Amino acid sequence: MIFPLEQLIEFTGNVYEITCAAVRRAYQLSMVKDPEIENNDGKVVSLAARQVFTKQVEYQIEDQ
Repeated sequence: MIFPLEQLIEFTGNVYEITCAAVRRAYQLSMVKDPEIENNDGKVVSLAARQVFTKQVEYQIEDQ
């Protein structure tokens, strides 16, 4: 799976929040040059989105 479209369609939460989490995760993956990126055809954002939507990576919003 390149991008988790099924999870995106079925998602009922705050889309802005999960988008921000996926973007932040994509940044983290690219900065550490995670080897899993190559297994995903070099597509960092779709890898990050899949990790967030499948709850492989959890996130929380902090008050600033």
